[in-house]
Amino acid sequence: MSTDRESMEFDVVVVGAGPAGLAAAIRLKQRAQSAGQEISVCVIEKGAEVGAHILSGAVIDPCGLTDLIPDWRERGAPLDTPVTDDRFYYLGPAGRIHLPHWLMPPLMSNRGNYIGSLGLLCRWLAQQAEALGVEIYPGFAGADVEFGPAGEVTGIITGDLGLDREGNPKPNFTPGIILRGKYSLIAEGARGSLAKNLIARFALADGRDAQTFGLGLKELWELPKKVHRPGLVMHTIGWPLTNHTGGGSFIYHYGENLASVGFVVHLDYMNPYLSPFDEFQRFKTHPAIRPMLAGGRRIAYGARAITEGGLQAVPKLAFPGGALIGCAAGFVNVPRIKGSHNAIRTGIYAADAVFDAVQQGRRGDVLEAYESAWRESPIFRELRLVRNAKPLWARLGTRLGIPLGALDMWFNQLFGFSPLGTLRGRGPDYAQLTPASKARLITYPGPDGMVTFDRLSSVFLSGTRHDEDEPVHLKLTDPALPVRENLPVYAEPAQRYCPAGVFEVITGGDGQARFVINAANCVHCKACDIKDPAQNITWVPPQGGEGPAYGTM
Repeated sequence: MSTDRESMEFDVVVVGAGPAGLAAAIRLKQRAQSAGQEISVCVIEKGAEVGAHILSGAVIDPCGLTDLIPDWRERGAPLDTPVTDDRFYYLGPAGRIHLPHWLMPPLMSNRGNYIGSLGLLCRWLAQQAEALGVEIYPGFAGADVEFGPAGEVTGIITGDLGLDREGNPKPNFTPGIILRGKYSLIAEGARGSLAKNLIARFALADGRDAQTFGLGLKELWELPKKVHRPGLVMHTIGWPLTNHTGGGSFIYHYGENLASVGFVVHLDYMNPYLSPFDEFQRFKTHPAIRPMLAGGRRIAYGARAITEGGLQAVPKLAFPGGALIGCAAGFVNVPRIKGSHNAIRTGIYAADAVFDAVQQGRRGDVLEAYESAWRESPIFRELRLVRNAKPLWARLGTRLGIPLGALDMWFNQLFGFSPLGTLRGRGPDYAQLTPASKARLITYPGPDGMVTFDRLSSVFLSGTRHDEDEPVHLKLTDPALPVRENLPVYAEPAQRYCPAGVFEVITGGDGQARFVINAANCVHCKACDIKDPAQNITWVPPQGGEGPAYGTM
């Protein structure tokens, strides 16, 4: 469909109003203010409001925020529950073993960190950005990239609005617009669609490990006062996951009787019958967990992919006309389960490189200063300390990989090197599945409606909304492949890895199986784009403003 598009001009266009994107926008304006200069900055956000699609635990290391806004406490940033009790357990089916913190390197301590809502923090950052003159446009998804004559990025194209399911214009059709900038910063978060395409186009991942991911599932609970312990941070590994399935849980108590209860499953798991959602529900039935939740009320739900490849999987960050920042590139410290502080810092480093380039009259070139800055930064040093933790876990399993990973981190912390060198990952997550004929069938108990729940009631609590009459945003390269190949070989794992009930295999009266996509359920976690063994599913943004509404999650 040929479309005439309006355009707007800015010095810098930022895609994504998460911690990285907002930090970059704020830093650009701070630099301009200090220099007595003007710089125009636009941030687009696919969620209906800033924070609508932000999902994290979250225990937040404030170091990045302090770098960006040193007086954040005085300005009222929504981080008011400091960590006061930090616990780590290994779970068995009926008991638990406390793992003392003195066994772990100092970087694993959560003292000095804060429990809170990353979504609320992003809303607060957006207020700081707008006060400095940043233009923020929620409800606009970055759908495509505009390229110049030399192949450089010259702008971002927002998604069309008002198309029907077949892609035809409806009466309310509004074409997307082109937001042109001297530089574009991609801050979409894990497995962003623009980042995925730019990494491939500019070969940014050449020579790096394949990026790997975890699927994080989270529920927000309101607990009875008698069991609520503000400042409590609790992590577990072990049950209900098997030794060779990576992941674990988090429970964070904060605010007015609130608790973030979550579960992460590493997406390099091998058994196609595994369901991350049902493993999460099963975890909550453990005798060490259920009493805490009994009598409480589940008030929200969400799911999101987490980058886990670490230092070895970080791609080249700069490309002609822009750069990747935050989890679009992947700076999560897997053992710490933290990345927002690093995301903010990458936003700062990218903004510094962009501002200097614009002041020099440049545009559309490669920001090599950003690449150098991150490699000389605390981010690089932090990720280097833990670079072997995920490869050891993935190769050796929980019971052996975790202690060896801790020992490796101690070597790096104390002596500045690892006797193992730098280990490589096992490869992409989609390539790890075992054929169903060789896998153990997993039967999960049904929900009890008090502590465990089904997918559809959970999706309802996510506030997810999509127009039923619009193009399906989960694209199949080969529509027949799920039934032809994935079903007989892997029992079609999309039915289980999706935490929102988007994918179903339905057998009709004629005995023929059909692969059904319930796109309206999608919570934008990106698990399908990552885990599909044939890489046949591509996630693209739906209409701007659609998807989950995580509120205070």
